[in-house]
Amino acid sequence: MSDVAVWQSEEMLEAFKALANPVRLQIMRWLRDPDHEFADYEPIADRQTVGVCVSHIQAKTGLAQSTVSSYMAALERAGLVQSTRIGKWTHYRRDENHLSQLSTAINTLL
Repeated sequence: MSDVAVWQSEEMLEAFKALANPVRLQIMRWLRDPDHEFADYEPIADRQTVGVCVSHIQAKTGLAQSTVSSYMAALERAGLVQSTRIGKWTHYRRDENHLSQLSTAINTLL
């Protein structure tokens, strides 16, 4: 297996691990259309540019802040989301470029 294929396999494995949790998978679905999915929450910043505030994700999931922070960190380590800090709040949005690369790798290697 080439170095690129090994790297892509490791990237896929991290993504699969992160998405194996049903709540993290649901968060990724919500972040696909943040304006619709988080319409009940007043945005702190532009959702399309910087993403959804972690406090809104926490409120929608109903989970503890520490759990949501851990989940978002796992998604970020896997390259599935990007974070942006605005004041004291962290916002998350999907990393569409990385998701596209992951999709290509899956189609190529599987």
